[in-house]
Amino acid sequence: MESKLLLPAFYLAPVSYFHVIKAHESPILIEQHEHYPKQTFRTRTRIATANGVLELFIPIQHGRKMHVPFKDIRISYDHDWQRLHWMSLEAAYRSSAYFEFYEDDFARFYQNKFEFLLDYQVEQLQLMLKCFKLDREIGLTDSYEKTDAETDYRQIIHPKKDSVWANPKPYYQVFEEKNGFIADVSAVDLLFNQGPQSKLYL
Repeated sequence: MESKLLLPAFYLAPVSYFHVIKAHESPILIEQHEHYPKQTFRTRTRIATANGVLELFIPIQHGRKMHVPFKDIRISYDHDWQRLHWMSLEAAYRSSAYFEFYEDDFARFYQNKFEFLLDYQVEQLQLMLKCFKLDREIGLTDSYEKTDAETDYRQIIHPKKDSVWANPKPYYQVFEEKNGFIADVSAVDLLFNQGPQSKLYL
């Protein structure tokens, strides 16, 4: 496990997540056996809008079991969150330089229904790695194992913890003149604003 970069599966992961990936040449190992942890980036993302940071949440189905392996978490479609999320992304980034460049690639995540959260996120990660031109192999854990490895980021990248990236490189954002630069929001913010050059800012 030491030879691989151990990461959680996130929803439109923050820029720091891809900074970590760029900094490690190792293959990626996605944790799928952990008990689903609440209040993390596993079901939420943060985007920069005209009114500042907006958090978007993917609803999940809640069963009777308290501790459910992440791989078994199902997405809930009781309300049309896909439409609301896509409208929010459009409102925030339609005027950005590269939104239309990536629009079709990302739109399918708001048009197609995925049963499992893990499948949704892994497919999204594959797309974002391609957009960032980061060539990495992605695997899934066979079981949950505790480790002290420096490449274990399962609990480190968290909305309630300081960013793992102490000094991120600023880049132009659509509403920067109004809000100032907002660091470490979803990596789509970087992609939609900087396009094919985004890797240079990681």
